Amino acid sequence: MRKQNSEFITAFTSEAESELKNTDYFGFVELDNFACYVIADGIDDQTDAYSARLAVSAAITTFSEAPSMNRRTLKACMRAANRALLEAKSKMKLKASVIIILTNYTIFRYGQAGNIRLRLFRNGFIKMQSTDQSLTADLVKEEKVELDKVARHEERNNLYTYLGQKKEFHPYISKKIKLTDADAIALYTRGIWEHIDDGELKDIFEEATDNPQDTVNRLEDMLLSKQPQNLGKYTFAALFINKIFTDPNRKRRIRKILMTVIPLVAVLTIFIVVFAVRHNRRLEKQEQMELRYTDTIEYIQADNYIRAQEKCKEALELAEKLKDTGMQKELGNYLKLIETVLAAEETLDNAKYAEAQKTYQEAAKRSRYVDRVGMDYIEEKLLLTADHMTVYDLINLGDTLVLNLQYDKAEEKYLEAKAIAGKIYFDAGRQSAMEALESLYAQQKAEKEAEREEVQALLARQESAVNHMAQGDTAFAKEDYETARVHYTSAEQIYGELGEEIQKEAAAKKLAAAEDKLAGQEAKRAEAEDFRKQAEQAAEVQDYTSAKKYYLLAQDIYASMKMNEEMEEINRKLEALGIKLDAAKEQAAQEEKEKEEARQAEEAKQKAEEEAKQAEEIKKAAEEAKKAAEEAQKAAEEAKKSGGVSGNSP
Repeated sequence: MRKQNSEFITAFTSEAESELKNTDYFGFVELDNFACYVIADGIDDQTDAYSARLAVSAAITTFSEAPSMNRRTLKACMRAANRALLEAKSKMKLKASVIIILTNYTIFRYGQAGNIRLRLFRNGFIKMQSTDQSLTADLVKEEKVELDKVARHEERNNLYTYLGQKKEFHPYISKKIKLTDADAIALYTRGIWEHIDDGELKDIFEEATDNPQDTVNRLEDMLLSKQPQNLGKYTFAALFINKIFTDPNRKRRIRKILMTVIPLVAVLTIFIVVFAVRHNRRLEKQEQMELRYTDTIEYIQADNYIRAQEKCKEALELAEKLKDTGMQKELGNYLKLIETVLAAEETLDNAKYAEAQKTYQEAAKRSRYVDRVGMDYIEEKLLLTADHMTVYDLINLGDTLVLNLQYDKAEEKYLEAKAIAGKIYFDAGRQSAMEALESLYAQQKAEKEAEREEVQALLARQESAVNHMAQGDTAFAKEDYETARVHYTSAEQIYGELGEEIQKEAAAKKLAAAEDKLAGQEAKRAEAEDFRKQAEQAAEVQDYTSAKKYYLLAQDIYASMKMNEEMEEINRKLEALGIKLDAAKEQAAQEEKEKEEARQAEEAKQKAEEEAKQAEEIKKAAEEAKKAAEEAQKAAEEAKKSGGVSGNSP
């Protein structure tokens, strides 16, 4: 009865493109109590494509099996259309945009996936309009693309929801929209809205009659009159609601219900009161839930995700108590978004920029499930995170250039990192860039200082070598060949380290001459040492004269060699030897004197002995003479006595 007592008139046009292929499709079914209108736009544009027709057929079939206009039925139709494209036997992946309208001839609701457009006209004005599920539509919301530029924007067909998606298929399902008499609904594909704007469409519907075909024809005439060069296939459908269904039994039913209810009022009063209290509490909880739901969105839009999390959890708890599964799912999506953003904030605060970027990207995906709420903040944070990473990337690149000694390019990278960090108020990154610059400048200064010190050290070494050569020459002239050799050796070593071969060779020649001289001196030194040993040996046997002679010979050699220390030592030896020699001479003189005195004493003794001997001999001779005299006297006496004896006397 609803269809017969209402007047819904439909007219449409659908034309192929220049190559005579049309991948648009429009279909509808009007039953007694419900009607379904479906328009689809094939995205693949294949010659044999049938994605739009397949989607429309699947949606209408699903609707016809269980006619209704509730959200569940509309979602079932959308899923059936999507599944039909996914399960179709086709060489290419089928994709399409779609809008499905369900109505009970009094109100309607619609579901959308893609960029087919719906406009509800009332009294010549646009009462309600759909929103494309494309990147361009998001940019329009963000005021990054002007509304009049949408039809030509390069991202207008870059859809984030469409038929043919295996994952993340989340079509838009509208709320119930009330219809009034003389309303008109326009459904049209991109072939129309790329060339006809809302202002022109409004003008056409302002002058519309009760016949929608006239409106369709006028729009098509306007489109073709523009003669667009890139006009492709297009579909336009107009649904005129000349009269909505009015239930004639409404008042009777109300009266009958009242007559039935009145006898039961007394019985049900207590029940009603209790129910009313519970209902009021439920309404209060629902109101609180909706308030916290609204607060959640507002806090997200204000970029206060901590407060948004608190409100979202409170709203979710109320939704669980109310057993509102739809709100639970929606709040769950909001909570996941909030938690993801907070997790990204934490990683960003901890300077884990790569992880933060990944988490913000995940948050951007989750934002699509909640009508892209908070997307501005997430994209801003993604840009900020990218800038943070860029700062450190530039610093690391600068460090690499420093290692390769490309200081000018490294400085450019550090300055660029510092500028970006300053622009985004990234103090840590700016400080790191400044420290890198200071380190670079310090390193350059240190290298310059090192080069200067190296030059000074080189000059000092050269000067030292020259000084050693000069001192060696001076010592050589003074016949101090040992000192000369030391200086010539040092000069040769320094010239060798400096790589000055000519000077090194000159030092080597002078060193050889000094060593030759030293070799000659060694022979003399050995001869002098030999004299010293002979002197010491003579001194040991107290042959001080020989010792002095040998010391003087050694001293002459040391004097010729200008060996002052050895000469001084010989002088000390000679002085000591002189003392010993004087003592020896004095002793020898004393011994000679004593010897002379002994000789003289011996001679005196011998003379005395000789004189004594002579005296003894004289005495003895005297005694013998005396004895002879006595004997002669005795003989004379005897002769005298004998008398006369003659003869010679002895």
